[in-house]
Amino acid sequence: MPFSIIEGFSDLSLQIKEIVKGIVALSTGTQGGQSIIDLSSNNLVGTIPEELTNISPLFALNLSFNHLTGHIPENIGNLGNLESLDLSNNHLSGTIPQSLSSISWISYLNLSNNNLHGPIPTGRQLQTLDDPSIYAGNSGLCGFPLPNNCTKPDPPPSLTNVNPGAGNDEVEKIDKYENLWFILAVMSGVATGFWGVVGTLVIKRSWRESYFRYVEDIADRIYVPIKVRVNRFKKRFNKNS
Repeated sequence: MPFSIIEGFSDLSLQIKEIVKGIVALSTGTQGGQSIIDLSSNNLVGTIPEELTNISPLFALNLSFNHLTGHIPENIGNLGNLESLDLSNNHLSGTIPQSLSSISWISYLNLSNNNLHGPIPTGRQLQTLDDPSIYAGNSGLCGFPLPNNCTKPDPPPSLTNVNPGAGNDEVEKIDKYENLWFILAVMSGVATGFWGVVGTLVIKRSWRESYFRYVEDIADRIYVPIKVRVNRFKKRFNKNS
């Protein structure tokens, strides 16, 4: 049976007694000028209509043991006279609306066995409903009165957040230290390489003699061809002049 909107709930107590071949038998009545809606265990499907939250005299709403889906209406808090709310054993999803905490008179609440998630709203009246079974069967819920809280772990510190009060100055100091260590490492490597070669030539005489002979040989190979070409150029220049 699809959930449909039935108007005229003011001063009305409505309860579905039975469903026979799709015909709904209704019994109506009044109770102290307040409204009661009990549609529990009727195989209702669909979502809870937002219009339901406009029934201001409503003080008891029971939609439990159906197949309702979707979210709890965001404006559920408009039911300021609501004292009893039972939406248990459905397939409702999403978060519990914060407006639920604004209902001052609610003394009975059951949202168990749905697919709700997120933090449980806090409020003066909701804080008095401290029975965890109210929210049982919703593994994604957290917060009072459930044992699992909703706090998130602090992120690990990073170089860009070493000291939030220091701001960019702290980051600049860290960059300067990193650059200094890099320069020192490069200079150390150059010095090690230089003295490694020079020290070897100073200590090893045979190596030193071989090295300088090699340098002289290279110099001769470069110098002699250049000298020959310069002389040829001078001779040609003198002839032309």
